[in-house]
Amino acid sequence: MKSLVIVANSSFVIETIRLALRNCAGLSVLATLDGGASIGHAVAEHQPDVVLVDEMQDPSATLDRIREARRKAPAASVLLLSLRMNDEWVAQAIDAGADACLSKSTHLPTVGVLIGAVADRSIISAMPALLRDVTLSGEAEELTRREREILRFVADGMTNARIGRELWVTEQTVKFHLSNIYRKLGVSNRTEASRFAYTNGLVRGSGPRLVAA
Repeated sequence: MKSLVIVANSSFVIETIRLALRNCAGLSVLATLDGGASIGHAVAEHQPDVVLVDEMQDPSATLDRIREARRKAPAASVLLLSLRMNDEWVAQAIDAGADACLSKSTHLPTVGVLIGAVADRSIISAMPALLRDVTLSGEAEELTRREREILRFVADGMTNARIGRELWVTEQTVKFHLSNIYRKLGVSNRTEASRFAYTNGLVRGSGPRLVAA
């Protein structure tokens, strides 16, 4: 049986989630936490298998709750339940530590099935734990989770268009992240970024590959 903690500041949302999970075998609600305040202590105490964070009116509060859940229960699957599913918001949630984002427009019984699938690791984050948890060495500014993911794809020789298809984001979004990566690493092109990735152990392999401009 997988344990679930619900983080929300709406009793309606909490009851709706409970209803969605009613016929979902293998999941039990361990606790419900008010998302309007810090949840770090409670999550650390409960150590649930899954933390489901409901999107709140204040986006920064939502991201803070995701970060706390990831930090205090590193082994848990962290999910965001959101009305907004645009590229930038999903990228922010993943960067904060979410493993998956579920749309509130999803058919209610399906929500329970999806939560169960993530809890069972049938659906996993596109970012491997090895890359998600790595800390860059030296004085380089730390990359976000999404930036590390894109850096890995760059080191694999993928074009911006291919990376966009892999991550379900626009090519312009990939370019935006790449510009931040170059700035943080102090490099000027894809080849230098790829070399940095291999040198600092962010990707596995024998060395930098030829990458498309």
